[in-house]
Amino acid sequence: MITLKRLIKYFHRGSINEVLALNTIDLAVEPGDFITVIGSNGAGKSTLLNCIAGTYPADGGTLLINDQDVTRWAEHRRARFISRVFQDPLLGTCASMSIEQNLALARRRGRRRSLGIGVKSADRDLFRDRLKILGLGLENRLQDKVGLLSGGQRQALTMVMASLIRPEVLLLDEHTAALDPKTAIQILELTRNIVENQELTTLMVTHNMHHALKLGNRLVMLHMGKIILDIRGGEKQNLTVEDLLARFYAVQGEEFSSDRMLLA
Repeated sequence: MITLKRLIKYFHRGSINEVLALNTIDLAVEPGDFITVIGSNGAGKSTLLNCIAGTYPADGGTLLINDQDVTRWAEHRRARFISRVFQDPLLGTCASMSIEQNLALARRRGRRRSLGIGVKSADRDLFRDRLKILGLGLENRLQDKVGLLSGGQRQALTMVMASLIRPEVLLLDEHTAALDPKTAIQILELTRNIVENQELTTLMVTHNMHHALKLGNRLVMLHMGKIILDIRGGEKQNLTVEDLLARFYAVQGEEFSSDRMLLA
């Protein structure tokens, strides 16, 4: 589904502040993979998603989606294949537009735009069906401005928008980090249901190791722009957070200690 070959990304290249954010990344994502991506601050997690989406152009290497080379494609061209949900609930929706207008825009993702009725009756039936799954009552508030919704409601709406037209790839960039713990759990459960029901190929960046281990069939850990762990299947299911930390320190050639884990 996605193939990254020796992908490189610099920031501030050629200056005293030069940073090698992605260092010759090789990654093969199979159709239906649900990969959780973890790593310390500055490891390259969000940069990886931004390079896949086309927000940041790669400085080297190639990126293929369905065996098609999209390395030089602009972000809007890749939008035919890719949906995203961001950390900030405000980024995925337009506050001044109604719920149904936001959904109507999402329904036209990747298509040519033309003059015509923005929201059709058939669209409203579809929107109500998809929103009903959330259990938030939004199916009865189609005319309400999105700016009236809470952060959790907006993020749930964004998840529906991202999957309204089934994407080839779903990118989730710490999409629960700005939510309170209870709402975050609800959004994660919604994420699991949408990904499983639609069999979506998904990459989810998270700082929460429990979430990284609980969700998905595969876990990738980044460190200083490199992939240092790629764990999948039964091996991932049997891991604990302590196991994962021990593996991280082992890869770095450092001895693991519980005190260090607690103080880090």
